[in-house]
Amino acid sequence: MLRILGRPSSINVRKVLWLGHELGVPFVNEPWGDGDASRKLDDPVFAALNPNLMVPVIDDDGFVMWESNSILRYLATSRERTDLYPVAPHERARVDQWIDWQSSDLNPAWKYPFLSLVRHAPGYDDPQAVATNTARWNDFMRVLDRQLQTTQGFVAGDTFTLADIPVGLSVHRWFSVPIERPALEAVSAYYERLSEREGFRRHGRNGTP
Repeated sequence: MLRILGRPSSINVRKVLWLGHELGVPFVNEPWGDGDASRKLDDPVFAALNPNLMVPVIDDDGFVMWESNSILRYLATSRERTDLYPVAPHERARVDQWIDWQSSDLNPAWKYPFLSLVRHAPGYDDPQAVATNTARWNDFMRVLDRQLQTTQGFVAGDTFTLADIPVGLSVHRWFSVPIERPALEAVSAYYERLSEREGFRRHGRNGTP
């Protein structure tokens, strides 16, 4: 059975949980890092699996792997889900482009507002930094809105792919954090479209920002 290690409130763990649901494979979630003293990330048992002491980690019948987006690609490929992760170079590149965009561009934009307004993390209490990063976050969401206006479906085209998992979770976070947001019709429609999927309802739009 596939083991998915990491607290289910983590957005990166939720990527893997959602994909596990989409794949229809049996899996168990072990909530390492959830505050339970017996599941601390610096525990030698966990550190032996991921020296970075971060979640998620998977154990797929003895094959251990970390880094959430790499895990997504591995699981889709190993289960031969070419509908989620195409084989054709141009189609695969488009999926990879949006996965990497979420990680390298969108994620840094929402980090400060999320840690300030939701987590109330120490050191993230500068109102000007919240405003600056919120504006940057909204700018990237406008990029996504224009893409969705073009595809009229999902982020990489007219069908659901691996790219919609990280991007979809980020869209949920955008709607969940108490910020001022522009009205983006294509993004709103996309959010509702994703909400038709049980995996997203369980691991995305489930009350966790």
